[in-house]
Amino acid sequence: MSEKKRLLAVFAHPDDETFATGGTLALYAQRGVDVYLLCATRGEAGEVEQKYLKGFASIAELRQAELACAAKKLGLRGVFFLDYRDSGMTGSPHHTHPAALINAPLQKLAKEIAVWIRRLRPQVVITSDPIGGYHHPDHIHLQRAVQQAFFIAGDANAYTDSPPAYTPQKLYFNTIPRTLLRWVVRLMPLFGKDPRRFGQNGDIDILAITAVDFPVHARIDFSPVARLRKEASNCYTSQGGQHLHQGIAALLRGWTLSGEIFMRAYPPPRPGYVEKDLFEGISLED
Repeated sequence: MSEKKRLLAVFAHPDDETFATGGTLALYAQRGVDVYLLCATRGEAGEVEQKYLKGFASIAELRQAELACAAKKLGLRGVFFLDYRDSGMTGSPHHTHPAALINAPLQKLAKEIAVWIRRLRPQVVITSDPIGGYHHPDHIHLQRAVQQAFFIAGDANAYTDSPPAYTPQKLYFNTIPRTLLRWVVRLMPLFGKDPRRFGQNGDIDILAITAVDFPVHARIDFSPVARLRKEASNCYTSQGGQHLHQGIAALLRGWTLSGEIFMRAYPPPRPGYVEKDLFEGISLED
């Protein structure tokens, strides 16, 4: 019996889904794919100017509202939370909170994700690359858990108290074009910026990111929905989303381009071949 195409994106914080893969998610949603987001935290550790908190009881409440706005723009069918707390970057005092994502036992976290995979039954799963895009501890920890969850979701002997076993057909890691980043590193000093201290808090080391290369196995042209990606980013006013189309920030995020790139973790990719569709080769037989 044939079934509908489904894609599950798993990310750590509100805005990760839009800033990293918004074009891809919007494109597939527009094509009729059921696109879901599993978000591990509500972004409690994000830096937010006081003016944006008006009408909200907390940073988490604000960022959840921004995510709801972005999800509507992208056309997501459902957004779900794992209910951990944002850990912040390395050295953040948020790391010490017992509910911080970074403190979640990997096996426990993987089980929770596996249960969602079984419930939603996506053929395709996407998440961050092995360095979490820019060495964010939450991204890295969650990425490792997603890798485990992808396979244990299909193990009928694991977690017999959850929905029936189900194995997705493909797993992808979103990544950033390294050639682009290396140009950013060269250009930043011309703008008076230090490539080792990028971002609102100066805690992103772009030079360190360029030192790690990942292969590109899929490139998604989202130009038909570029407007939706931009509108979704604008929902994140507290995180500067409305400025991510300008200057160095635009180059870093790839906002001047019309494609998002992915490394294929499973099944093993064909050497030298770059897919244009994450659902290429997918079987819709249940």
